[in-house]
Amino acid sequence: MRTYPADRNASELRFGIVVSRFNHVVSLRLLEGCTAELDRRGCCESDIHVAWVPGAFEIPQTARILALTGRYDALVALGAVIRGGTPHFDYVCRAVTDGLREVIRDTGVPVAFGVLTTDDVEQALARTGGAQGNKGEEAALAAIEMARLRPVLSGPPPRSPEGRP
Repeated sequence: MRTYPADRNASELRFGIVVSRFNHVVSLRLLEGCTAELDRRGCCESDIHVAWVPGAFEIPQTARILALTGRYDALVALGAVIRGGTPHFDYVCRAVTDGLREVIRDTGVPVAFGVLTTDDVEQALARTGGAQGNKGEEAALAAIEMARLRPVLSGPPPRSPEGRP
């Protein structure tokens, strides 16, 4: 059996981060957690590029644009969609999720999903450094792992000690 262990070393990797300005306090805390984790894992500040967008709905389009540049080993999507009294929440959540899935499928560039979908602001804040940790940090770790795993899986199969593929 061959396994591919997690590699969380961010040195010499480049990341594009797309952040929603809507629910700015939540987004800013997610971004701070994300960039702090990338820094802890060895990523140079100059290899982190942040694109702010008006809201979560605009995240997938911007992620696609960044992915198509070929500059990034992985992308991170950050923001918060907080439920209101209308079905708007459901439409935006579906659009963001489907849009980012299409970016991954169409470009092959890993995109870590750090867009919170919560019932209220308190739940969002609990996930940005509160009782539930910081989902921006978790998204950064996912982006690092996928950036490292992608080339390993895309290349020729590694040889076994016995010389077999």
